[in-house]
Amino acid sequence: MFALRPLAPVRPQLARWLRTSAGVGGAKVAVVLSGCGVYDGTEIHEASAVLVHLSRGGAEVQMFAPDVAQMHVIDHSKGQPAEKESRNVLSESARIARGNITALAELSPSDHDAVIFPGGFGAAKNLSTFAVDGKDCVVNKEVERVLKDFHKAGKPIGLCCISPVLAAKVLPGVEVTVGHEEEEGGKWPYAGTAQAITALGAKHHVKEVTEAHVDVKNKVVTSPAFMCDTQLHLIFDGIGAMVKDVLKLSHK
Repeated sequence: MFALRPLAPVRPQLARWLRTSAGVGGAKVAVVLSGCGVYDGTEIHEASAVLVHLSRGGAEVQMFAPDVAQMHVIDHSKGQPAEKESRNVLSESARIARGNITALAELSPSDHDAVIFPGGFGAAKNLSTFAVDGKDCVVNKEVERVLKDFHKAGKPIGLCCISPVLAAKVLPGVEVTVGHEEEEGGKWPYAGTAQAITALGAKHHVKEVTEAHVDVKNKVVTSPAFMCDTQLHLIFDGIGAMVKDVLKLSHK
């Protein structure tokens, strides 16, 4: 009978190879995850799109996540909380990173040219308390540190879907987009987020799902992604626009 053998420990040389998605000379980009699964972690399609576009853009990628407990665990087959279950954000994010992930506390802008935050409810539940507290939310201290440190260093920050609320909370006066400001019959089901962003003191720009907004002054690039209920390839294209602009701002 066929049986799976335990995986051998990843050697340091192999780990370094796994961390890179392209050859030498490209931008070094940190990608910050918030778990694994749209309703309680990182939106997996968004993370995959970010990684594919970074690979195509010749970037070297390293993935990070905070070593904290998830707000809760959602049974994605039912869309309901799984009672008496708990999971760790770093451990769950490792599923997307194929095991090659680092605690967010170790992320420094001195080692990277840019940072990107994919979306998913994990950004509003695990990286912040936005899902519960709205404009009065608190951002995870390591997430706040990373955003402020990259901003201070003048290095680009990319965010998509709901994650632009993190920048809106932490970086005063930043310009972002989460798409449209009206639901339009359900096409933009989370349109109310735009008003919350304005309440946080940020400026919201209306963009289509295939577009990205570039705040040149703050070097913050955002795109709507799954804030729009539309076809997957359009979301993929919009994330690609965001990644392309982040790489352009990194001057690599």
